[in-house]
Amino acid sequence: MGAGLAQPTPASPPIAASASAPTLAQAVDSAWQRAVQAREADGQARRAQAERAAASSLWAAPPSLELSHRDDRWQTSAGRRETEAGLAWPLWLPGQRSARGAAVDADLELAQAAVDAGRLHYAGLVREAAWAIAAQRAEVGLADAQVRYLQGMADDVQRRVQAGDLAHADALAAHAETLAANALLLAARQRLAASQSQWTLLTGLQLAPDVAPSAAASLQSPSLPVESHPDARLARLALERARKQLDVVTTSRRDPPELLLRLRQDVPGRGESAQHSIGIGVRIPLGTEGRNQPLAAAALSEIDVAETRAQRTHERLAAEAAQAQAAVRATEQQLQAERQRAALLRERAGLIDRSFKAGETPLPELLRAVSAAAQADAGLARQHTALGLAQARLEQALGNLP
Repeated sequence: MGAGLAQPTPASPPIAASASAPTLAQAVDSAWQRAVQAREADGQARRAQAERAAASSLWAAPPSLELSHRDDRWQTSAGRRETEAGLAWPLWLPGQRSARGAAVDADLELAQAAVDAGRLHYAGLVREAAWAIAAQRAEVGLADAQVRYLQGMADDVQRRVQAGDLAHADALAAHAETLAANALLLAARQRLAASQSQWTLLTGLQLAPDVAPSAAASLQSPSLPVESHPDARLARLALERARKQLDVVTTSRRDPPELLLRLRQDVPGRGESAQHSIGIGVRIPLGTEGRNQPLAAAALSEIDVAETRAQRTHERLAAEAAQAQAAVRATEQQLQAERQRAALLRERAGLIDRSFKAGETPLPELLRAVSAAAQADAGLARQHTALGLAQARLEQALGNLP
């Protein structure tokens, strides 16, 4: 049997996990549901909804109740009493209610954008973990095929040693190579188990999805637009929210004025009838620079930070997309070179294998040829999964969910 025939075809997609394995999209959903960031995004949305309810109220703040009572029990004890009850309704300043409503709408959009950006972040983690498992499965498959081939060769060598065609040293060498291949197989299985454990920790799933490189993934537009990327949208909405908050500060130069309604009862003294009166008033707080300047400075600073963050985010996303596309192209070229190299070394190992069986080639030369072919096949399998990972990273850089 030739060495190349003992190996799985490296140009094929990595070994599939299972017929019932989840899709990448399902794995991303599962990972997001387990994420602490998802709970934070939900909380942000609930806070924005509560702020919307407050902004739609008729009053700028909750009304307050006033109660007061006076008598002369501890002075003249003439029976004089004054009792007063009142309500105070805070009123919206001109433009304040609409500005606050716009700020709340910006908060809601920002909360949804944070969900989209968070899901994309976990999609990247899931993609990396899935392709790590695919790479480990490919290595396990290659190592297992190598063990089977070397075991068969060791059995054949043992028979020829017993027949007197080969020396006992050849049997020892073949057995040693088989043990070394078994050790590599065990190490590959251990790495696969570690990758699967990390996958389960990330997604809560036992099975990993079937992944394979896609020929269409590298056919992207040269311009690589990033405006629709969730991170770019999140940065834009954060800037818009900061501007809306400045509008709120601008329209809230003082605390809300209060409409006052009071009911008062006066008792002049014992035996005299009570007198009732109703009072209406307005309390207008005065805005001072000591109050307004810190608020305006904080809002302007938030805008400046958000503008800088949005610009840097756009630059980062454009650079990452360009780098990812370049990586896909380079990996495709490397894969083609590895495929040709592996084919040549498999053919060479097959020829030497037949020559060895015919008694024309010594065992050490066959072992070297088989080892070289196995290393080439392993390199091809790694390059194959590297292409799939590079394509997945390009999709991630473009902001595309599975």
